[in-house]
Amino acid sequence: MQSRRLSLIETAVGIVVGFLISLLLTATVFPLFGINIPLETNLKVSVIFTIVSIIRGYTLRRIFNRIAIKELAKKT
Repeated sequence: MQSRRLSLIETAVGIVVGFLISLLLTATVFPLFGINIPLETNLKVSVIFTIVSIIRGYTLRRIFNRIAIKELAKKT
C-alpha cells in the first residue's frame, strides 16, 4: 500500500505537470477563440484550480486506498 505522504507527493507532481500543460494550452488556444486574459489573471485562476485538484486527487486516492485495505482484510 502507498503511504499518505507518497499519495500526496504523487498527486502534487501530477497536478503540477497538468498546471504547466494548462498554462501552455491556455496561452495557445484561448487567443484562437478571441479570449484574451492577462497572464497574471490566468496564473491566479490556475493556482486556485490547482489547489482544488490536489485536494481532490489526494482525497480520492486515500478513499480508494481505504477500499483496497478493506478488500484485503475480507480475504484474510
